[in-house]
Amino acid sequence: MSIDKSLRRKNSLVRARSVLTRDERIKTLKETDRWTDGRSPYGLPKVRVLKIVKKKAVKEKAAEAAAGAEAGAAAPAAAAAPPAKGGKK
Repeated sequence: MSIDKSLRRKNSLVRARSVLTRDERIKTLKETDRWTDGRSPYGLPKVRVLKIVKKKAVKEKAAEAAAGAEAGAAAPAAAAAPPAKGGKK
């Protein structure tokens, strides 16, 4: 029996988290100079979570463009051929 994709643990957390822990929020506040020493760690202000997006490599874009051009050339040829009646079952 296979395991569902949502239950798999490849890299424990692949997608971006929308909520930070208290320590991460304090660290972010310190980096932006919004944290004062001696302040209570409760009732912290909101901290924006930046989503990191990986850019695709240039080679992959070139390969996709070539594949798209080939698919674009094959589409008119497929549209020109009339569909067969009856077809195989």
